[in-house]
Amino acid sequence: MKIDLEKLREYFADDRFAAAAGIVIDSATEDNVRCSMEIGALHKNAGGVVQGGAIFTLADLCFAVHANLGRLCGADEGITVGQSCSISFLKSGTGGSLTAESTCLSRGRTMSVYRITVKDNLGNAVAEMHGNGFTTRKR
Repeated sequence: MKIDLEKLREYFADDRFAAAAGIVIDSATEDNVRCSMEIGALHKNAGGVVQGGAIFTLADLCFAVHANLGRLCGADEGITVGQSCSISFLKSGTGGSLTAESTCLSRGRTMSVYRITVKDNLGNAVAEMHGNGFTTRKR
């Protein structure tokens, strides 16, 4: 599959919440998608640490990009949406940015499962998410 990173970025620019959070699609292959986000005041909660919703949004966009790679690269398949997601927050990020990396654990005709690991720029694991996707009928 030929992946056009600029086409992916253009498509997901319409994900306005993720775009407003400053999330960037860094790389995408069939096996791995990487997205990142610089941490600013907008991302912090009242306690001064990165808000869980910001971490989840980063992981969720990484999941969405990976789960829809085939469709966005020309495969004749429907859009994959999140059916359920489970996230474990492991520790507060101490760096200035966060990176999410996605790995596909299982992909069938309509159901898929992805693992998304979020780390800070110091390499500390911040969160782990499992996303279950459901692929709708073809276009």
